[in-house]
Amino acid sequence: MVHMHVVRRGFAGRNVGLVALLAAVGLAAAACTSAAGSAGVQTVTVSSTVGGAPGSTSVTIPAATGAPASGPAASGGAVASGRPVASAPASSAAASSAIALPVAAVSASPAFGTKTMSPSDPLKITVAKGKITSLKLVNPTGVVVKGAISADGSTWTLGEVLGYGKTYTATGSATGTDGKSVPITGTFTTVTPATKVRTTISPGDGKTVGVATSVIVSFGVKPADGDNIAKYVTITTTPKVSGAWVWIQHDDGRWALDFRTEDYWPENTKVHVEANVYGLKFGPGAYGSSDVTSDFTIGRNQVVKADVNSHYLYVYQDNKEVAKYAASYGKGDTPDKITRSGIHVVNDMNVTKLMSNPKYGYTNVLEHWAVRISDNGEFIHANPNTVSDQGNTNVSHGCVNLSLADAKAYFQSALIGDPVEVTGTTIDLSASDGDLFDWTYSWSQWKNLAVKSQ
Repeated sequence: MVHMHVVRRGFAGRNVGLVALLAAVGLAAAACTSAAGSAGVQTVTVSSTVGGAPGSTSVTIPAATGAPASGPAASGGAVASGRPVASAPASSAAASSAIALPVAAVSASPAFGTKTMSPSDPLKITVAKGKITSLKLVNPTGVVVKGAISADGSTWTLGEVLGYGKTYTATGSATGTDGKSVPITGTFTTVTPATKVRTTISPGDGKTVGVATSVIVSFGVKPADGDNIAKYVTITTTPKVSGAWVWIQHDDGRWALDFRTEDYWPENTKVHVEANVYGLKFGPGAYGSSDVTSDFTIGRNQVVKADVNSHYLYVYQDNKEVAKYAASYGKGDTPDKITRSGIHVVNDMNVTKLMSNPKYGYTNVLEHWAVRISDNGEFIHANPNTVSDQGNTNVSHGCVNLSLADAKAYFQSALIGDPVEVTGTTIDLSASDGDLFDWTYSWSQWKNLAVKSQ
């Protein structure tokens, strides 16, 4: 005899639904014969309460026959009409097996919900124990961002840089190895920079420059991690050359990566420079404003040799002398009167130039065919007032004086980036003499200063 109590509320009749319930209970009771396997009947009495009024109903159900005291029934099974019948599992096991969770697991790098993502950061969405069925990433206006699913279906990879200060939403689905589908959803928010760092490259696009030219990639701030920024600055040359990048702070206060070759550039070299710094973090709140490139050409090989004690200036192209000009150099061995020894580089050219040196009594004197070779005031220029000294006596305050005709001829042969090798004086050109001093270092010194990430 099995007794059950059922509380039922909200029904006017208590026997209608009860009959169906008793039928189900009867089936359960049929599987609950005694361990002794006794034949006969099972009587199930069900008590109910409807609207607060108690009542009961008894139902007699035939018991299972042929159940032995041992065997399948004794070990948890049941037998009906001589055939095994699977036993009902315990209630706890039934509950756990009824809820089988999908095996596919979705993750993202950076994690879903990231609020400070750099727009240049790599982004991947990955599914373990499954494959991506569909996935798209959209910007705030609904435009789909480029991305690709791997051949094995396990990973989606971002295919373009993102914008600053935007939230991107990923939606899609994945199918696990168990055949069950799981949703893919999440957001990524990029930073809003306090400072966007401007980047420039010298020489610029389309320029033709001399064989001592340094490539200068300048930034608006000093990077907190210079080696990391340097990873994203590249140079490609045809033919290949040996060179290295060094961090230099220039006269305008800006920090730059300077690329200097081991020897002078081969003439006619093609140069391509990239600074892919958009989205890169330079420091707290400071991020790269844009990517920049430059393509330029190294011109003919021209080297000027200026031995101050010879009182002449010699011009060589491809190691052959092509011009010789009588000259007058700095007249003393003091810093304000000497032409410094070392490799100077042509960095500015003006048909006319106002020159001043108040210490020696002249201001805004108009000079012609002025070629600047350092940032400490050294020029090669015309000076008709010293023609009688040119070729025999050094009388200038550091500049190289030529006649009008010779100065014009030299000017017309020169390029920005040409080397001017001055020798024969007691003071060497150095970093203290201005902006372009890369060639004042030996190659071994330059290599020791070079960034390690290149």
